Amino acid sequence: MQGRDLLTLADLSATDIHRLLATAKTLKSAGVKAAAAAVSQPLAGYTLAMIFEKPSLRTRATFAIGMQQLGGQVVDLQAEHLQMGVRETVPDVARNLERWVDVIMARVFEHATLEVLAEHAAIPIVNGLSDYTHPCQILADILTMQEHKGNLAGRKLAYVGDGYNVANSLLFGAGKLGYHMAVGCPEAYLPPEHVVARARGLAAESGATLELLSDPIATVRDADVVYTDSWISMGLEAEAAERERVFPPYQVNAELLRHARPDAIVMHCLPAHRGMEITDDVMDGPQSVVFDQAENRLHAQKAVLLELLTGGCN
Repeated sequence: MQGRDLLTLADLSATDIHRLLATAKTLKSAGVKAAAAAVSQPLAGYTLAMIFEKPSLRTRATFAIGMQQLGGQVVDLQAEHLQMGVRETVPDVARNLERWVDVIMARVFEHATLEVLAEHAAIPIVNGLSDYTHPCQILADILTMQEHKGNLAGRKLAYVGDGYNVANSLLFGAGKLGYHMAVGCPEAYLPPEHVVARARGLAAESGATLELLSDPIATVRDADVVYTDSWISMGLEAEAAERERVFPPYQVNAELLRHARPDAIVMHCLPAHRGMEITDDVMDGPQSVVFDQAENRLHAQKAVLLELLTGGCN
């Protein structure tokens, strides 16, 4: 995968995804503090540039910490100084950065911004989140699911809530890896038709089944994994009142969870709006693996950086 971009999981092969996960497991097994020494600081001399159009805790911290643990350096380009697309065009930002750094991670509003960066920069571009997909989050999620559920082929993941970027990426993950997925959303908030069509095309090869439902109970029935996300993603605040009216039946609470398998795990990509899409008793309960997911962002993203810059662990 050396030299490639990571804009969406749909662009990767199942082999690519398994390779990234294997590298993440190798790095994680070395231990957080010992990881850099275990692989002889493979990214010493490399520099990561981070671009943020949106606020960030997990993406900012885990990319910076991960790059440093692997021996590399990080430049955090503050949005108020960069003003990408305002002070300077996106292509010009790409052309400048490719002369100074080795990889760019960008967390943006519009996915098209990532595509323009990738078109004009000869170095790898990594999607730290866009309105279309969130591939690094889903790599961490798959790693977490494997740790708790083993082989995912044939397992059922139920996603309940807003069919936005995280749901899109989970659908692509299902299509690539063969886990079954049910998406339960109000009809106006289901994933876009072009996303579903692409995911179904992938699923035809992997054997995954994909269901789009409006009934949250039917969605989670017999699920091995129950997943939710914020009802009001960044950039959609103007829709808050309508979303808060429509989404309460899709809250992940103890009553809804009762319809999943007894050993189902509960996932949330964070940040969580407690009392809205998920209740405290579920998020803090024994079935929750929410903070395992957050930890695994570090390991998954270290794998991404290592694979795209050097081709992986030696």
